[in-house]
Amino acid sequence: MKNTTLSHIHESLGAKMVPFAGFNMPVQYEGVNIEHETVRNAVGVFDVSHMGEFLLTGKNALALIQKVTTNDASVLEIGRAQYSCLPNNEGGIVDDLIVYRIKEEQYLLVVNASNIDKDWEWISAHNNLDVEMRNLSDDYSLLAIQGPKAVQAMQSLSSIDLSAIKYYHFEVADFAGFEHVIISATGYTGSGGFEIYCKNDQVEQIWNKVFEAGAAYGIKPIGLAARDTLRLEMGFCLYGNDINDTTSPLEAGLGWITKFTKDFTNSENLKKQKEEGVSRKLVAFEMIERGIPRHDYEIADANGNIVGIVTSGTQSPSLGIAIGLGYVPTSLSSIDSEIFIRIRNKDIKAKVVKLPFYKK
Repeated sequence: MKNTTLSHIHESLGAKMVPFAGFNMPVQYEGVNIEHETVRNAVGVFDVSHMGEFLLTGKNALALIQKVTTNDASVLEIGRAQYSCLPNNEGGIVDDLIVYRIKEEQYLLVVNASNIDKDWEWISAHNNLDVEMRNLSDDYSLLAIQGPKAVQAMQSLSSIDLSAIKYYHFEVADFAGFEHVIISATGYTGSGGFEIYCKNDQVEQIWNKVFEAGAAYGIKPIGLAARDTLRLEMGFCLYGNDINDTTSPLEAGLGWITKFTKDFTNSENLKKQKEEGVSRKLVAFEMIERGIPRHDYEIADANGNIVGIVTSGTQSPSLGIAIGLGYVPTSLSSIDSEIFIRIRNKDIKAKVVKLPFYKK
């Protein structure tokens, strides 16, 4: 079990620590609902240093990224980032990731903690282009400072205008007394804020300064449980739940990051799938009758036939209703379609809704 550089701080704050993707991680401090509302209304800090970071450098770095990802990274200017995924050869997804263009011929790929080794091997296997690859995952820490008060609370820690960093943009700048820190607006909560990429030997000082600067704004540490409820209210996919090696980007509603203006791994088959249409789709649903959907619960139709599976589900802290994501046949995927979640051998009524669940 790996620790992040800040694990001892989480333990000293009374966090409940759990194994997650091979790391000892804080799942909650005060409680999921309190932490969730802190991010929705004020500012909270997640230690997400378990995430992986790969640095790709060289004149063919873009060509390699174009080959292994579905999105079109050629549109990225320096200081821009994009959400993308790594397709496999069977129609599924190796991982989802964020691609940052750092310099003219340098890109940072941020991948899921559980897939660091798998992704490294996958990209390396496709690197016949002499691209220099460095796995920085063990050397870098990542803090997600999220919430509507994040920019205001953190402005005193940087000389740049944090409010000017648009969504999916980033700056390499000074922060909390350190130079060359990546300040990125690529959050996964839907409540604004940004992420801080820094070296492991800097992160404890940065953490302490962040909490000093945010004290007047009600800043709190936030665990992974609230991170999950926050991302689910936005309908953001979680690898291992909503997408995996067997789910196609098109089935998962990720057609918007699947660009057929270029060739990439398995692009011909995915293009054919787009033209012919998919047989199942990932949908958002809310419960009409009382019950909380959970990962792997079965989805039934009105006749009691099992037609799909719940991939994510919870009681939404912001909305006060039970919500979820799941795969259903395309015939049941339109808005207001009636589906049933099988909870303790009972079929509980739900309806398909439009994302996001949480609207600011």
